[in-house]
Amino acid sequence: MIERYTLPRMKAVWDLKRKYEIWLEVELLACEALEKAGRVPRGVASKIRRKAKIDPDRIAAIEQVTKHDVIAFLESLARPVGKDVRYLHAGLTSSDIVDTSLAVQMGEALDLILLDMEVLLSVLKKRAFEHRDTIMVGRSHGMHGEPISFGFKLAIWYEEARRHRDRLRIVRKEIAIGKLSGAMGTFAHSGPEVEEYVCKKLGLQTDPVSNQIVQRDRHAAYASALALLAASIEKFATEIRHLQRTEVLEAEEYFSEGQKGSSAMPHKRNPIASENLCGLARVVRANSLAAMESVALWHERDISHSSVERVIMPDSTILIDYMLVRITDLVRNLIVYPQRMKQNLEMTGGLVYSQRLLLALIDKGAQRKEAYEAVQRCAMSAWKGRSGFHDLVSKDPFITKRLTHAQIQVCFDPRYYLRHVDTIYRRVFGTGKGRAK
Repeated sequence: MIERYTLPRMKAVWDLKRKYEIWLEVELLACEALEKAGRVPRGVASKIRRKAKIDPDRIAAIEQVTKHDVIAFLESLARPVGKDVRYLHAGLTSSDIVDTSLAVQMGEALDLILLDMEVLLSVLKKRAFEHRDTIMVGRSHGMHGEPISFGFKLAIWYEEARRHRDRLRIVRKEIAIGKLSGAMGTFAHSGPEVEEYVCKKLGLQTDPVSNQIVQRDRHAAYASALALLAASIEKFATEIRHLQRTEVLEAEEYFSEGQKGSSAMPHKRNPIASENLCGLARVVRANSLAAMESVALWHERDISHSSVERVIMPDSTILIDYMLVRITDLVRNLIVYPQRMKQNLEMTGGLVYSQRLLLALIDKGAQRKEAYEAVQRCAMSAWKGRSGFHDLVSKDPFITKRLTHAQIQVCFDPRYYLRHVDTIYRRVFGTGKGRAK
């Protein structure tokens, strides 16, 4: 089920051979730029392009000796390319290739994540409209508050996911930056025109100013945006876990035919997908911290960031890709129990309507302090099980002196709390009836 989306393509983005292919493309485009400038004989770039072959095993063998991946990559091309290999990497430094290529990979990864986001938004919207009027109790501090609808809860998730999508679009632009400015970033041995040519061909912007590397605040922002998204996925999953608790059971994950919940207890139906997502969110957040630690490097650069990014960028994007697909499937197939929601709403005998009763008393001329104390007195008695809240309210002298039986009854109508749902939905989706922004 999960594989049908982007996961195989996300893995391909970070494949070692794919990385070397981008490295080669950067080198070839730089050669083309030098050729256009008359610094390399005409036809050399196309000749190298025809002959060059990527051989990861050979690169690995050479790197065992050189202890330098870019040098190993360049030396591996000598055999298939021949003497023209000397025209590659002219005036460039390793980070010109590595950082520019990494920007391509990070952009490709984010494009797949943004596709995932669109699917999630579509599913959240559909289910929000499906349950727009499914009344349930809202909770604060884990305690019953006032009535809401399950669709209202999903609309909040939708709007949060939309913000992440928009945030990721901004990050996508900020990370699409290349640099070919040489060893210290001064273009001493190849002019800005080479950088401009290569970046334009790759669909990147040129870094306005760089030293030996693209500055790592960009990468930290990228990792942080993924961590924020992971935090929201964890939020959604945590809510589902709470709703699936036996004593709540207002919603639960789909439990497939033949699925087992426990090796010891055959009755178990555990929220394993939600728990899995909560765990993975911790990894993505931890990776964002590692990216922030990589912002401060020595002078014009060191390579302490490089080892970090080889781990966290593939891991975080692959994990987020997986998490998005899994939360989408979870929401799509979530089993909702409206009748149990109704039962839980009524569990306290109407305590959730205390604020409306308070306001009704104030509207009838009662002072807020006295009205609050009267409603709270009935509520605390109901909380201790002495009687139902509705019954206590209907017999309280302070309340009945100011409100008729019919007026009290109106205060206990849960539909009152959904009267502005259409307005909320128009704000979120563009209409209360069905079309998203």
